[in-house]
Amino acid sequence: MKIHCWGAGPRVVLVHGPLLGGRHAWREQRSLGERWELIAPDRPGHGETPSKRQDFEPESVELANQLLTQPVHLVGSSYGAIVAMLAAVRAADNVVSLTVIEPPSTSVACGDPVVDDFANAVRAVIDDADAAPDRFLRRFCEVVGVPAHVLPDPPLRVLIKGVRQLQGARPPDEAMLPLDDLAASGFPMLVVSGGHHPASEIICDTIAGRTGGQRAVCPGMGHLVQDTGAPFNALLENFLQSAEANRISTIGDRTP
Repeated sequence: MKIHCWGAGPRVVLVHGPLLGGRHAWREQRSLGERWELIAPDRPGHGETPSKRQDFEPESVELANQLLTQPVHLVGSSYGAIVAMLAAVRAADNVVSLTVIEPPSTSVACGDPVVDDFANAVRAVIDDADAAPDRFLRRFCEVVGVPAHVLPDPPLRVLIKGVRQLQGARPPDEAMLPLDDLAASGFPMLVVSGGHHPASEIICDTIAGRTGGQRAVCPGMGHLVQDTGAPFNALLENFLQSAEANRISTIGDRTP
């Protein structure tokens, strides 16, 4: 696993979603490196990490074993948010806080017609392994809510590489999230959506409601919530600062 690092301060691990690797996916968060140490791994097949089928289960084990061995704030976006939630439970003692951005974990609200339609649409796109990359990319972005104007024409090489990893990936609707374990974990949790898709709002509402997590909406870039830049960064940093202050206070209470 290739790992990109920026800045200094309390450690924040950033787990990207589909298409782009860690260096590109979190480009708008670089300014946070003035106060935080940012750790952004390239998930399998992205950036400089060798290819393998995307699968949230083994990825969560690798993330927990490699990057959650000391106290960290954990942030995950999209498919990476599913990986982050599973990893957080595996290494709960070292998670200071957990932020998830629009996880496509439709199983938490299965039976809701809007969510079920979204799950089926995402699965249909991912399962279309023979689609031409440019057609696949545009269809995927349409389904999940990536603004059309951000897609270059023709697609960049890095996006084509991401498409090839996403085709045939393990569908996110198969993820059974340990929401009860997250609720009992003791670390604060923030669930963020982009306010653009009813299914994403339902999923995020459900996760926050069942875990006791804070809930926020950061509109403007659809599914690419972190690409709003300053608005998302302010929201995230306020949450991180609160969690970090609580961690330091707790350590102080335990000191003889």
